[in-house]
Amino acid sequence: MSVLGQACLAMWWDMAPEMRVEFEHWHSHEHFPERLAIPGFLRATRWTSADGGEGVFVMYELTEHAVVSSPGYLASLNAPSPWSTKLMPHHRHMVRTQCHVLASRGASVARQALTLRLSPSDGQADALRAALAARMADWVGRPGLAGAHLLRHETPAIAQTTEQKIRGGDRAADWVLVVCGYEAAALDALATAELSEAGLTALGAAPGPVHGRFALSLSATPTDIR
Repeated sequence: MSVLGQACLAMWWDMAPEMRVEFEHWHSHEHFPERLAIPGFLRATRWTSADGGEGVFVMYELTEHAVVSSPGYLASLNAPSPWSTKLMPHHRHMVRTQCHVLASRGASVARQALTLRLSPSDGQADALRAALAARMADWVGRPGLAGAHLLRHETPAIAQTTEQKIRGGDRAADWVLVVCGYEAAALDALATAELSEAGLTALGAAPGPVHGRFALSLSATPTDIR
C-alpha cells in the first residue's frame, strides 16, 4: 500500500484566523513531534483550506488500527501539555476518524488534497469499495493527480479522553477518500464529475458526501523531528 502502514487517523476542524499563527507554531513544533514520538505513528501531514478559509485537515499514517487505542497514544491524549490545553478549545467542529486503509494507490502527500467524507448506501458497501478501488489506478495516473486512498472508520473501545473533553466531544466520518495531487484544477474536475454526489451515488454511496480541498502546510516522519 502507498499509505505508510495499515491505518490512518484523519481529522478535520476549523481554526479561527486570529489563532492561526500560534496554532501552526504549536502544531508544527510541539504537537507533531509529540505524536511522532509515539510507537506506531509513521507520518504526520497537515493541510489547510485551499481557499484561505478556517479549515484544517490532518492525516496521521499508522502501522495498524490498534495504535489509536495503544497505551502510548492514550497517555498523550489524557495528559495534554499546557500549550495543547490552551489550543484544544479552538479546534472547532472537530471530525476525528480512526480508520483502516481499504485501498491505497500512489502518493499520500502532495501540494493539494481533495477529501471526501461519505458512507455506502444500505447493502452497497462491497460494491462501493470495489468501484472506488478499481478507479483509483486510473486517477493516480492522470495529469495533476498523484495518489488516492480509501479509508473506513472503526471506533476504538476506549473512554472519552481528556483532549476530547476539552474540545467538547468529536464527531467521526464513516468512510474517507483522500485524493492527492499537484494541480488544483485536476482535483476540482474530479470533484465535480466522478466524485460529485451524483457520481458517487451511482457507485453505491449514500447521499450527502462532504467535499473539501486543502493545500499542503507540513509533512513529517519521526526521523524528521528527532
